[in-house]
Amino acid sequence: MSNRFSQKFKETGIIGIFRGLQPNEAIEVVGAAVNNGLSIVEVPLNSPDPLLSIKTLAENFSEQAIVGAGTVTSVAEVEAVAEAGGQLIVTPYARIDVVKRAKELGLFTAPGALTPTEIAAMYDAGADAVKIFPADLMGPKVLKGLRAVLPPELLIIPVGGISLANMKTYVDAGASGFGLGSSLYKPGDNAACVAERSTNFLTEMKDLLKL
Repeated sequence: MSNRFSQKFKETGIIGIFRGLQPNEAIEVVGAAVNNGLSIVEVPLNSPDPLLSIKTLAENFSEQAIVGAGTVTSVAEVEAVAEAGGQLIVTPYARIDVVKRAKELGLFTAPGALTPTEIAAMYDAGADAVKIFPADLMGPKVLKGLRAVLPPELLIIPVGGISLANMKTYVDAGASGFGLGSSLYKPGDNAACVAERSTNFLTEMKDLLKL
């Protein structure tokens, strides 16, 4: 496990996903969450000019937060993210080649997986965490069963359909924390909106994880 990634994640239990973020609003909108304590930021590559947003955020918030890319599906994209200054690679599904290349470049990885075989493969490839996606296809009962046989140090991060209402159920089942997308930010949301939501989520996680 990477010391810096695991440390940052354990500070809050949250990866903030800013899908659809415009580069010209990156500092203000993401800054609203980072200044509230969010310490890991993901800009999916299917956002407008995502590499520019990642570069801008990395230049402005690298001391406070790990900044990286989501929806990464190829080795070429890993290399482009690294060149832009990104430190984190998140995939939508299991990609061993992507994880291995990211680790060669010294990046953190949180690849997506859904089945026990995929989770094990990502862990064996060197993933810093494994994203369970879409989380609503792996309910808390299934997660609890899997957690009993997975390496205890492996960070398991459900993503998709996570809200303040169901976070406790997942944490009780063994989730290490969450990736938050539209529940934290939707295209067009302003900084004040993101600040309020981030405060609510970070407060809830602090209570759930006894931070």
